[in-house]
Amino acid sequence: MDALPEPVREPAAGALDPRVELSEFLRTRRARLKPQDVGLLEFGRRRRVPGLRREELAQLAGVSVAYYTRLEQGDGRNVSAEVLDSIARALRLSEAEHAHLTHLAKPKHKQPGAHGQQVRGTLRTLLDAMDGVPAIVVGRRSDILAWNQLAAAVFGDWAELPAQERNWARLVFLRPEFRDLIVDWQQKAIDTVSQLHMDAGSHPDDPQLSALVGELSVKSEEFRRLWATHNVKEKCHGIQRLRHPLVGDLDLRLESFHPADDHEQQLLTYHAEQGSPSAEALRLLASWGTDATQAGMGTSPAGRDR
Repeated sequence: MDALPEPVREPAAGALDPRVELSEFLRTRRARLKPQDVGLLEFGRRRRVPGLRREELAQLAGVSVAYYTRLEQGDGRNVSAEVLDSIARALRLSEAEHAHLTHLAKPKHKQPGAHGQQVRGTLRTLLDAMDGVPAIVVGRRSDILAWNQLAAAVFGDWAELPAQERNWARLVFLRPEFRDLIVDWQQKAIDTVSQLHMDAGSHPDDPQLSALVGELSVKSEEFRRLWATHNVKEKCHGIQRLRHPLVGDLDLRLESFHPADDHEQQLLTYHAEQGSPSAEALRLLASWGTDATQAGMGTSPAGRDR
């Protein structure tokens, strides 16, 4: 006898709806695949939809069309991990996309802690000890939780900004000076939205995240367009090119690390190749101390209240 389906759980007030997110994510992943990408033959008649049809995807995944259609309509009740694995393979999802699909189909509905996100004191001490390397701790919703003085000299000091404004997504999309600072602003915007989508999949009941997405969608056409793509990504490393108002071009290598006791936080470090012009520029910024943060990105004077 088949098990009774679980009741549909309504999203909490002010939260993103994981059913809508699941539906749009699957639809956009299916639309990006062409029949020839997965070894299917093209027939002469014109295709009415971009990418694969639902029945083609269902065939590739080894599930019924009705089953897949129900899932793409946002109904992930009783879907097994094995079926999700098959669909992920059929859609050729990346590891991050596969994890996102699982979160959307089988949401855990974790309520955010009332006390907010906390950075351990020893981690703050580590930031301060990294004299020659800009370093930042970022949490959920792309919130900037802590940083060292050299990070403030490079990116602008956020000490006197309201806590809700210390957020990478708000900085990237709403503050014009960051368009001037970040050389490849478009790629940074894509990465920021992709990581925010990952967070939305893991925390569908977070009203602060829903409010952030709503605010940015209203205030930024670019954010609204990128959010609709439903791309997801966990950026772990790469090159960050900046055009600093005091020292000019900076080519920095980004690395990220998760603290052992909190996978939802990331320590981001930006280092320059030894002996390079960028390394000399960082040395200059470090030697100028608070003068660099005050003259840098037009934010508040340097402070230590993080």
